[in-house]
Amino acid sequence: MAIEAPAARPANPRFSSGPCAKIPGFSLDMLADAPLGRSHRAAVGKDKLKAAIEGTREILGIPADYRIGIVPASDTGAVEMAMWSLLGARKATMVAWESFGEGWVTDAVKQLKIDAEVKKAPYGQIVDFADVDFDTDVVFTWNGTTSGVRVPNGDAIPADRAGLTICDATSAAFAMDLPWDKLDVVTFSWQKVLGGEAAHGMLVLSPRAVERLESYTPAWPMPKIFRMTKGGKIIEGIFVGETINTPSMLAVEDYLVALDWARSVGGLKGLIARAEANAKVIWDFCAAKPWIANLAEDDATRSNTSVCLKFTDDRITDGAAFAKAVAERLEKAGVALDVGAYRDAPAGLRVWCGGTVETADVAALMPWLEWAFEAEIAALSA
Repeated sequence: MAIEAPAARPANPRFSSGPCAKIPGFSLDMLADAPLGRSHRAAVGKDKLKAAIEGTREILGIPADYRIGIVPASDTGAVEMAMWSLLGARKATMVAWESFGEGWVTDAVKQLKIDAEVKKAPYGQIVDFADVDFDTDVVFTWNGTTSGVRVPNGDAIPADRAGLTICDATSAAFAMDLPWDKLDVVTFSWQKVLGGEAAHGMLVLSPRAVERLESYTPAWPMPKIFRMTKGGKIIEGIFVGETINTPSMLAVEDYLVALDWARSVGGLKGLIARAEANAKVIWDFCAAKPWIANLAEDDATRSNTSVCLKFTDDRITDGAAFAKAVAERLEKAGVALDVGAYRDAPAGLRVWCGGTVETADVAALMPWLEWAFEAEIAALSA
């Protein structure tokens, strides 16, 4: 017997975890002020890039003495710049509980070959930060985009640490309250929480990180695209909009528009509230349904952006095939696009709940999720 589909549908079915949904009401007409065909070194280009940096500082509440740079290659490029430029001065601790954290472990241990202790936790769990030695340089993700597990707070990071904290915050910035005094390097990308266009990363450096840059020279060759110092001094231009390579002024304009929208919803507090409301819809749904659960095992560490889900019904014998079929059914129905779990993660679904997603759309998706689940369960016994 055919299972009846719900009547209501999400107005926007885009729940991808990156690139993420554009801001509500987005139109290409909003980018009409982009200085296309102009040099990013012209006054108009510099002004736009500086506005992107200062808007980031304003909304995220980044301290005045922290430097903010726009760098190439998205969040990945920003993390790589930090690791290649800063690591190796002292022992490091690499912390990982999902795919991207694992990638930074590989870079430190196999590529840079530095002295590093590796601490890992399986998907759904998190490393206990009380067991981390912060007198070493510590590299970690704030929010595991592929596991839906986040650091609950920065309480375990000591103020008097000797090492640097290098934090990949790409799916946390603009959705979670980051304790800037506990973080020396923070990276993220435009295409995550604010739904910007891809390829540009943000690199935030504390005074302690700048001091390391100016006092330490890595043993390995440094590609030009990673170089942040000259003659033992930081290249200040990078942190006022004089980018290392050519940025897309169209993408910059898109980010400026997204920052304006962020202001209109109450800045960081408003963005966090929107993400929390979105995620709560799914958390409540999981609490009411015995066949699905949050991949995060501890409620205190569950993500409010990349919400990862697992199917728990005993009738499912092939979890990967079942989850893929559910995701494909939802996409074919046009109600949820790109919600399959990340390729390296456990089988399941991943629904983006950042602030650019409307809570009404998440709520409208839930009956469809149950519809797709029931349809696939029926197919198993057909």
